[in-house]
Amino acid sequence: MEKVLQIKKLLLIRRKNFDMKKLFLILLFIICCSLVYSCFTLSAHAATPTPEDKTTQIRDQLITNIASRVAQLKLVEKRGIIGNVTDVTNTQITVTDSQENTRFIDVDELTKFSNPAVNGSFGISDIEKGNIVGILGLYNKESRRILARFVNIATMPVIIHGGISAVDNVNFVLNITTEEGKQISVDVENLTKTYSYTQEDGYIKSGFSKIKVNYNIIVIGVLDKKDNSKLIATKIIFFPEIPSNPKVNSALEHAQKSK
Repeated sequence: MEKVLQIKKLLLIRRKNFDMKKLFLILLFIICCSLVYSCFTLSAHAATPTPEDKTTQIRDQLITNIASRVAQLKLVEKRGIIGNVTDVTNTQITVTDSQENTRFIDVDELTKFSNPAVNGSFGISDIEKGNIVGILGLYNKESRRILARFVNIATMPVIIHGGISAVDNVNFVLNITTEEGKQISVDVENLTKTYSYTQEDGYIKSGFSKIKVNYNIIVIGVLDKKDNSKLIATKIIFFPEIPSNPKVNSALEHAQKSK
Protein backbone atom coordinates (compact mmCIF):
# COMPACT_ATOMS: atom_id res chain seq x y z
CA MET A 1 0.00 0.00 0.00
CA GLU A 2 2.82 2.36 0.82
CA LYS A 3 4.43 1.64 -2.54
CA VAL A 4 1.23 2.55 -4.31
CA LEU A 5 1.11 5.86 -2.48
CA GLN A 6 4.71 6.58 -3.32
CA ILE A 7 4.06 5.89 -7.02
CA LYS A 8 1.05 8.26 -7.00
CA LYS A 9 3.10 11.01 -5.39
CA LEU A 10 5.87 10.55 -7.93
CA LEU A 11 3.40 10.74 -10.82
CA LEU A 12 1.81 13.86 -9.31
CA ILE A 13 5.19 15.60 -9.03
CA ARG A 14 6.10 14.71 -12.63
CA ARG A 15 2.73 16.00 -13.80
CA LYS A 16 3.27 19.32 -12.01
CA ASN A 17 6.75 19.65 -13.54
CA PHE A 18 5.32 18.95 -16.99
CA ASP A 19 2.61 21.62 -16.50
CA MET A 20 5.22 24.18 -15.42
CA LYS A 21 7.34 23.52 -18.51
CA LYS A 22 4.28 23.80 -20.70
CA LEU A 23 3.30 27.13 -19.12
CA PHE A 24 6.84 28.42 -19.46
CA LEU A 25 6.90 27.57 -23.18
CA ILE A 26 3.54 29.24 -23.73
CA LEU A 27 4.73 32.41 -21.99
CA LEU A 28 7.95 32.38 -23.98
CA PHE A 29 6.00 32.06 -27.23
CA ILE A 30 3.70 34.98 -26.29
CA ILE A 31 6.70 37.22 -25.44
CA CYS A 32 8.42 36.41 -28.76
CA CYS A 33 5.26 37.19 -30.74
CA SER A 34 4.90 40.52 -28.93
CA LEU A 35 8.48 41.49 -29.73
CA VAL A 36 8.06 40.60 -33.43
CA TYR A 37 4.81 42.58 -33.66
CA SER A 38 6.42 45.62 -31.99
CA CYS A 39 9.35 45.60 -34.41
CA PHE A 40 7.04 45.29 -37.41
CA THR A 41 4.87 48.17 -36.19
CA LEU A 42 7.85 50.46 -35.64
CA SER A 43 9.21 49.61 -39.10
CA ALA A 44 5.83 50.34 -40.71
CA HIS A 45 5.60 53.70 -38.93
CA ALA A 46 9.11 54.62 -40.03
CA ALA A 47 8.44 53.72 -43.69
CA THR A 48 5.02 55.39 -44.02
CA PRO A 49 5.03 59.15 -43.27
CA THR A 50 2.15 60.54 -41.31
CA PRO A 51 -0.05 63.39 -42.60
CA GLU A 52 1.83 65.75 -40.28
CA ASP A 53 5.15 64.70 -41.87
CA LYS A 54 3.79 65.36 -45.38
CA THR A 55 2.51 68.79 -44.34
CA THR A 56 5.88 69.72 -42.88
CA GLN A 57 7.67 68.56 -46.03
CA ILE A 58 5.37 70.61 -48.32
CA ARG A 59 5.77 73.67 -46.11
CA ASP A 60 9.57 73.43 -46.14
CA GLN A 61 9.57 73.06 -49.94
CA LEU A 62 7.34 76.13 -50.35
CA ILE A 63 9.59 78.18 -48.08
CA THR A 64 12.63 77.13 -50.14
CA ASN A 65 10.93 77.97 -53.46
CA ILE A 66 9.70 81.36 -52.23
CA ALA A 67 13.13 82.29 -50.86
CA SER A 68 14.74 81.33 -54.18
CA ARG A 69 12.19 83.34 -56.16
CA VAL A 70 12.64 86.42 -53.95
CA ALA A 71 16.39 86.23 -54.47
CA GLN A 72 15.89 86.09 -58.23
CA LEU A 73 13.52 89.07 -58.20
CA LYS A 74 16.05 91.14 -56.31
CA LEU A 75 18.60 90.48 -59.07
CA VAL A 76 16.25 91.18 -62.00
CA GLU A 77 14.42 94.35 -63.04
CA LYS A 78 12.68 95.62 -66.16
CA ARG A 79 14.79 97.95 -68.26
CA GLY A 80 14.72 99.53 -71.70
CA ILE A 81 17.54 100.96 -73.81
CA ILE A 82 18.10 102.43 -77.26
CA GLY A 83 21.36 101.74 -79.01
CA ASN A 84 23.29 101.25 -82.22
CA VAL A 85 23.84 97.62 -83.26
CA THR A 86 27.54 96.75 -83.45
CA ASP A 87 27.23 92.98 -83.67
CA VAL A 88 24.46 90.40 -83.95
CA THR A 89 24.25 86.58 -83.72
CA ASN A 90 21.37 84.12 -83.44
CA THR A 91 21.25 84.46 -79.65
CA GLN A 92 22.81 87.85 -78.87
CA ILE A 93 22.76 91.49 -79.96
CA THR A 94 25.57 93.86 -79.03
CA VAL A 95 24.69 97.55 -79.00
CA THR A 96 26.33 100.85 -78.06
CA ASP A 97 24.06 103.17 -76.08
CA SER A 98 23.95 106.99 -76.02
CA GLN A 99 26.72 107.07 -73.40
CA GLU A 100 29.01 104.92 -75.55
CA ASN A 101 28.57 101.93 -73.23
CA THR A 102 28.60 98.46 -74.78
CA ARG A 103 25.49 96.46 -73.88
CA PHE A 104 24.97 92.73 -74.39
CA ILE A 105 21.41 91.66 -75.18
CA ASP A 106 20.35 88.00 -74.98
CA VAL A 107 17.41 86.76 -77.04
CA ASP A 108 15.39 83.55 -76.78
CA GLU A 109 12.26 81.96 -78.22
CA LEU A 110 10.05 84.42 -76.29
CA THR A 111 11.71 87.55 -77.75
CA LYS A 112 9.49 89.47 -80.18
CA PHE A 113 10.94 91.52 -83.05
CA SER A 114 9.28 94.30 -85.02
CA ASN A 115 10.06 96.91 -87.63
CA PRO A 116 7.47 99.60 -88.50
CA ALA A 117 8.83 99.73 -92.04
CA VAL A 118 8.28 96.00 -92.68
CA ASN A 119 4.79 94.62 -93.25
CA GLY A 120 5.74 90.94 -93.17
CA SER A 121 7.62 88.81 -90.66
CA PHE A 122 10.70 90.25 -89.00
CA GLY A 123 13.29 88.46 -86.87
CA ILE A 124 16.80 88.63 -85.52
CA SER A 125 18.21 87.54 -88.88
CA ASP A 126 16.87 90.81 -90.35
CA ILE A 127 18.78 93.01 -87.89
CA GLU A 128 21.99 94.47 -89.28
CA LYS A 129 24.98 96.36 -87.96
CA GLY A 130 24.23 100.06 -87.79
CA ASN A 131 20.53 99.62 -87.03
CA ILE A 132 19.11 101.69 -84.21
CA VAL A 133 17.10 99.41 -81.93
CA GLY A 134 14.87 99.94 -78.95
CA ILE A 135 15.00 97.06 -76.47
CA LEU A 136 12.77 96.24 -73.51
CA GLY A 137 13.61 93.28 -71.30
CA LEU A 138 14.82 91.90 -67.98
CA TYR A 139 18.11 93.30 -66.67
CA ASN A 140 20.22 90.99 -64.51
CA LYS A 141 22.17 93.06 -61.97
CA GLU A 142 24.71 90.30 -61.46
CA SER A 143 25.58 89.55 -65.09
CA ARG A 144 24.69 93.09 -66.32
CA ARG A 145 22.95 91.61 -69.34
CA ILE A 146 19.44 92.17 -70.64
CA LEU A 147 17.20 89.28 -71.64
CA ALA A 148 15.18 90.93 -74.40
CA ARG A 149 11.42 90.56 -74.54
CA PHE A 150 10.80 93.18 -77.25
CA VAL A 151 13.25 94.37 -79.92
CA ASN A 152 12.06 97.16 -82.20
CA ILE A 153 13.89 98.86 -85.05
CA ALA A 154 13.80 102.54 -84.08
CA THR A 155 13.70 105.30 -86.65
CA MET A 156 15.51 108.25 -85.13
CA PRO A 157 14.22 111.67 -86.20
CA VAL A 158 16.56 114.04 -88.00
CA ILE A 159 16.45 117.76 -87.24
CA ILE A 160 17.86 120.31 -89.67
CA HIS A 161 18.04 124.09 -89.42
CA GLY A 162 18.76 126.36 -92.32
CA GLY A 163 17.35 128.63 -94.98
CA ILE A 164 15.01 127.85 -97.87
CA SER A 165 16.85 128.08 -101.18
CA ALA A 166 14.01 126.86 -103.42
CA VAL A 167 10.30 125.95 -103.25
CA ASP A 168 8.69 123.42 -105.62
CA ASN A 169 4.96 124.13 -105.39
CA VAL A 170 4.11 121.32 -107.82
CA ASN A 171 5.86 118.42 -106.10
CA PHE A 172 5.73 119.96 -102.60
CA VAL A 173 9.49 119.88 -102.17
CA LEU A 174 11.71 122.34 -100.30
CA ASN A 175 15.43 122.78 -100.82
CA ILE A 176 17.14 123.63 -97.53
CA THR A 177 20.67 125.00 -97.18
CA THR A 178 22.37 124.43 -93.81
CA GLU A 179 25.12 126.45 -92.13
CA GLU A 180 27.68 123.99 -93.48
CA GLY A 181 26.45 124.66 -97.01
CA LYS A 182 24.86 121.23 -97.30
CA GLN A 183 21.86 120.98 -99.63
CA ILE A 184 18.94 118.88 -98.40
CA SER A 185 15.75 118.14 -100.29
CA VAL A 186 12.66 117.97 -98.07
CA ASP A 187 9.49 116.18 -99.15
CA VAL A 188 6.33 117.62 -97.60
CA GLU A 189 3.66 114.93 -97.25
CA ASN A 190 -0.04 115.08 -96.40
CA LEU A 191 0.76 114.06 -92.84
CA THR A 192 3.44 116.74 -92.42
CA LYS A 193 2.48 119.28 -89.77
CA THR A 194 3.44 122.83 -90.73
CA TYR A 195 3.66 125.78 -88.31
CA SER A 196 4.90 129.36 -88.42
CA TYR A 197 6.08 131.75 -85.75
CA THR A 198 5.73 135.54 -85.84
CA GLN A 199 5.90 138.17 -83.14
CA GLU A 200 2.29 139.18 -83.71
CA ASP A 201 0.62 135.75 -84.10
CA GLY A 202 3.05 133.62 -82.17
CA TYR A 203 3.18 129.87 -82.87
CA ILE A 204 0.31 128.98 -85.21
CA LYS A 205 -0.63 126.26 -87.66
CA SER A 206 0.21 127.10 -91.26
CA GLY A 207 0.55 125.51 -94.71
CA PHE A 208 2.96 124.82 -97.54
CA SER A 209 1.73 127.80 -99.59
CA LYS A 210 2.93 130.21 -96.90
CA ILE A 211 6.56 129.10 -97.17
CA LYS A 212 8.86 131.43 -99.14
CA VAL A 213 12.48 131.41 -100.31
CA ASN A 214 15.05 132.71 -97.77
CA TYR A 215 12.78 131.92 -94.81
CA ASN A 216 14.49 130.63 -91.69
CA ILE A 217 13.21 127.08 -91.16
CA ILE A 218 13.46 124.05 -88.88
CA VAL A 219 12.50 120.64 -90.26
CA ILE A 220 12.01 117.41 -88.31
CA GLY A 221 11.75 114.18 -90.26
CA VAL A 222 13.34 110.90 -91.31
CA LEU A 223 15.88 110.27 -94.02
CA ASP A 224 14.73 108.59 -97.20
CA LYS A 225 16.13 105.05 -97.27
CA LYS A 226 16.89 105.32 -100.98
CA ASP A 227 18.47 108.78 -100.83
CA ASN A 228 20.22 110.09 -97.71
CA SER A 229 20.18 113.63 -99.10
CA LYS A 230 16.39 113.64 -99.03
CA LEU A 231 14.33 114.14 -95.89
CA ILE A 232 10.69 113.17 -95.43
CA ALA A 233 9.27 115.89 -93.20
CA THR A 234 7.03 115.10 -90.25
CA LYS A 235 7.06 118.63 -88.82
CA ILE A 236 8.03 122.05 -90.20
CA ILE A 237 8.42 125.35 -88.35
CA PHE A 238 9.32 128.45 -90.39
CA PHE A 239 10.10 131.96 -89.15
CA PRO A 240 9.22 134.73 -91.64
CA GLU A 241 10.47 137.53 -89.38
CA ILE A 242 13.68 135.99 -88.03
CA PRO A 243 16.68 136.48 -90.31
CA SER A 244 18.80 133.48 -91.14
CA ASN A 245 22.20 132.86 -89.64
CA PRO A 246 24.92 134.72 -91.60
CA LYS A 247 26.52 131.41 -92.45
CA VAL A 248 23.20 130.23 -93.86
CA ASN A 249 22.81 133.45 -95.86
CA SER A 250 26.26 132.98 -97.33
CA ALA A 251 25.46 129.38 -98.22
CA LEU A 252 22.11 130.45 -99.71
CA GLU A 253 23.77 133.07 -101.91
CA HIS A 254 26.30 130.52 -103.08
CA ALA A 255 23.56 127.96 -103.80
CA GLN A 256 21.44 130.45 -105.70
CA LYS A 257 24.40 131.68 -107.81
CA SER A 258 25.31 128.10 -108.71
CA LYS A 259 21.88 127.52 -110.27
